[in-house]
Amino acid sequence: MSVTLAPSARQRARIAVYGLFLLSGMAIGAWTARIPAIKSGLGLSNGELSLGLLGIAAGAITGMQFVGRMVDRYGSRRVAVPMALAVGVVLVLPAYAPNLATLALALFAFGAANGTLDVAMNANAVVVERAYGRPLMSSFHAVFSVGGFAGAAVGGLFAHHGVSPAITFAAVGVLIAAIALLCARWAVRDEPDRRPADGAGSKGSRRPRVGKTVLLLGVLGFCGMIGEGAAADWSSVYLRDNLGSSPGFAAAAYAAFSITMTAGRFAGDRLAAWLGPVTLVRGCGVLAGAGLGVSLLIDVPVAGVIGFGLFGAGLSCIVPQVFSAAGHRDPAQAGRALAAVASLGYAGFLAGPVLIGALAELVTLPRALFAPAVLALFVALTATALRPPAPRRDHPETDPETEPGAVQARVTSTPPNTP
Repeated sequence: MSVTLAPSARQRARIAVYGLFLLSGMAIGAWTARIPAIKSGLGLSNGELSLGLLGIAAGAITGMQFVGRMVDRYGSRRVAVPMALAVGVVLVLPAYAPNLATLALALFAFGAANGTLDVAMNANAVVVERAYGRPLMSSFHAVFSVGGFAGAAVGGLFAHHGVSPAITFAAVGVLIAAIALLCARWAVRDEPDRRPADGAGSKGSRRPRVGKTVLLLGVLGFCGMIGEGAAADWSSVYLRDNLGSSPGFAAAAYAAFSITMTAGRFAGDRLAAWLGPVTLVRGCGVLAGAGLGVSLLIDVPVAGVIGFGLFGAGLSCIVPQVFSAAGHRDPAQAGRALAAVASLGYAGFLAGPVLIGALAELVTLPRALFAPAVLALFVALTATALRPPAPRRDHPETDPETEPGAVQARVTSTPPNTP
């Protein structure tokens, strides 16, 4: 499918998507950095805090159930920009929660806004990627990681100086709103593709389905994000408790994972253009699975750090390529496809630490950590799911300037002075 933008409008649209990913990461990073202060202020136990944190997960998954249809009906920009502004507003709510119940409600709102934004900004990223005609998704996800680091750094700095969570979130929220307004000014205006989705016009069909391939892509995202969640919660524990390293050195495992994942995502677009998404994801799955698996066989802390570093490098390109493949598969229902994949991926991120913990009780933590390594190898074996579908004769995708009957998604740049 051909999407044409003037070079300057195309560049602005790309910057706008970077901004959306950046502000989303900043919001999550700032919240994470101030969790201890929120916990202390409300006098919550670890168990009570866990119950409150479920609000984020419930809100995100709930938002993802509705956003796909909204994106397909109204366009990704009309959903992403309001949700970006909403994230800056609802970020402040947890700081004013007087008890556990209201904290859970505030976090539900925060999760819903973030989950909705996640799908919409990825859909807008697909439109920009189509306009460029080359891979861009990995770099967008890399900027999300940068935003997370920045938000956590700001939150940590405010905490170090004794600034309250309310002021911290308000300051970050103002910055998020400013970035969102810039995104509103430059983001690409994508018009919904009115072409009937596959099966939408068949007799007895009530609504289009995303299809088995998109669901398989969601499973691949689920597998990849199980690994991300497991590394976040268990890498340091593994080095400290099982390999006997110092607390400081144990933290190096997740640091190595985060650094190599971010670096891999910045390199991912060039690798995808060079190798193609199938070969790239296949190689990444092997690198992640073999890197972590081999390190688990060596009871040395340095090997553990290297293993989690290789695991991060391998996982780095899997989720961005899965999102890109889902969004490009059928532009008429890109929102629904991305919502399905994001929901499964987010479920994997949440389930990963829990599943590893449960397995660790049965077979020890080192053996339990083989599970995400095996799932990474499964991703490598099923990477052909990322192969683009063959063009269909009943829904041609050629350029309408050369083929009058062809269908093209309408994309126009936002006028410079239009918010």
